[in-house]
Amino acid sequence: MRAVSYAQFGGPEVLHVAEDLPVPEPGPGEVRVRVAASVLHPVDLMIRAGRFPAPLPAGLPYTPGWDVAGKIDAVGPSVGDFTVNDEVIGFSPWLRTTVGAHAEYVVLEAGWLTARPAGIPANEAATLPTDGLAAAQALDLLALPAGSSVLVSGAAGQVGGFTLALARVAGLHATGVAGAGDREFVESQGAAFVPRSDGPLAVAAGSFDAVVDLAVIGSSLMELVRDGGGYVAASPPLRPEPVRGIRTFALDVLPDGSRLGELVKLVEGGDIPLRVAGVYSFADAAAAHDRLARGGVRGGVVIVP
Repeated sequence: MRAVSYAQFGGPEVLHVAEDLPVPEPGPGEVRVRVAASVLHPVDLMIRAGRFPAPLPAGLPYTPGWDVAGKIDAVGPSVGDFTVNDEVIGFSPWLRTTVGAHAEYVVLEAGWLTARPAGIPANEAATLPTDGLAAAQALDLLALPAGSSVLVSGAAGQVGGFTLALARVAGLHATGVAGAGDREFVESQGAAFVPRSDGPLAVAAGSFDAVVDLAVIGSSLMELVRDGGGYVAASPPLRPEPVRGIRTFALDVLPDGSRLGELVKLVEGGDIPLRVAGVYSFADAAAAHDRLARGGVRGGVVIVP
């Protein structure tokens, strides 16, 4: 099979298309997916550049890629929920497995997958799993009752946009922090808009029941949370110490086919928007990495075989 690969750390130029790789075989509880589309994430760029701050479970060469939309091609033993030719989406927890989805085939645990949203093209459906589950799991950690207020930084990004949509569905009062050009999108998700600022945000202390800090503004946002509220950091190393009874959490997104299935229903019902910023072939993977690195991307950067 073919796959995007790199055997040394560096810039986008280290990427190449590996040919004639062995097609992986599914084991017990696993399925093999013929990939129609996958998505590039900022963490893929960090790992490729050799800047990831923790050890990985296997060494180079790497095939990047988390999300997958595709068709089941083979089913391993003890898989009862899926059959060959089922259209599915899901993601590989790459930091734990280094199993990359920027390949023609990928083997994943069946429990990490769910049926692809009906009527949604693969390029769009692939943008949902990792970022949609990150948003859902952030709000699950906070467990806010309907009517609560939540501030979301990085609100126009992929995870931020999903967080606003899910907050709206849950009956929360969301406020999104984003650039001035993203006001229309933030408000389209039923959220109030606060412009991004190099200094303190124009928000009073203690204004929110919780904060989801996806833009890594940092612990200064704790001042905006009421006593006893909640705070979610974008990753475990960024989780601040609790103060004033504020519960603090960190995102560590995990694959969950059942929870993803709930998100699929919301997509099918029009409650969650899917955004694609661009579609790149394996051969153009370096250009995709360069585009994402330049920032300002609104939607998924999709990689297709």
